[in-house]
Amino acid sequence: MTVTTTTRISPDWPCQVKLPGSYDWERSAARWLRELVPARYASYPAFIRHPVLLARHAQIQVQHEIRVARTALQTARADLPGLGLPESVIEHTIKLYAAEVMQLQHIARSVRAVTGALIDHSAGR
Repeated sequence: MTVTTTTRISPDWPCQVKLPGSYDWERSAARWLRELVPARYASYPAFIRHPVLLARHAQIQVQHEIRVARTALQTARADLPGLGLPESVIEHTIKLYAAEVMQLQHIARSVRAVTGALIDHSAGR
């Protein structure tokens, strides 16, 4: 039996999550989303029963992580020399923070894509 879906898949769709409409896709989405939130949240019964609620929390979590990484990046040049770090470590750390911001932005787009699919799926029930 072939399952079809009307959900348009984003290029940011995470490879860890099965395509919407495929067997067990919601479970794979919830498993991936649980990895993005602190463990204590992932075990809350409401988040287990309602993947869209877990997705909402993951969106908030990732947005906070982006803010933290941006703050770390923006303050690194001013703050890190005071810690006695060599210039090469400071430069490496700045590159690390910049890469982390980009990675988190990609994750945020992926979470939005999964959230949209979960909402579409819930509305179709």
